[in-house]
Amino acid sequence: MTDPIADMLTRIRNASAVKKPEVVLPMSKIKFEIAKILKREGWILDTEVLAGSGKKNASSAFDELKLVLKYKKSGRPYISSVKRISRPGLRIYSKKDALPRVLNNLGMAIISTPNGLMTNKEARKNGLGGEILCEIY
Repeated sequence: MTDPIADMLTRIRNASAVKKPEVVLPMSKIKFEIAKILKREGWILDTEVLAGSGKKNASSAFDELKLVLKYKKSGRPYISSVKRISRPGLRIYSKKDALPRVLNNLGMAIISTPNGLMTNKEARKNGLGGEILCEIY
């Protein structure tokens, strides 16, 4: 797999399209940080790390990340669109003055800054630029 972040976003998009209550995906530090931002901003209900068994031939030898998706009372998902911006073949960077406003600040962008991952609003407040990973609304 060349782009694990795009894989994570696609799994979230597909699961919300068929109204699955949760998504399980392979664990990595950056995916866990993205999941924590999604939880903190209210786009998903919960995130949890499922420990792998550690056995070589077991189906879950590695840690997994479980995301509990959030839905409105009407049954529509809170996340209506997830879009990968910067990808391995074309990195997209933004200066602190040119950070994106997603859907007139109703959505959010996740930015990788020198101080770690944060939303576009936090990066603007801290005066930081960085790589634009994805947009969510």
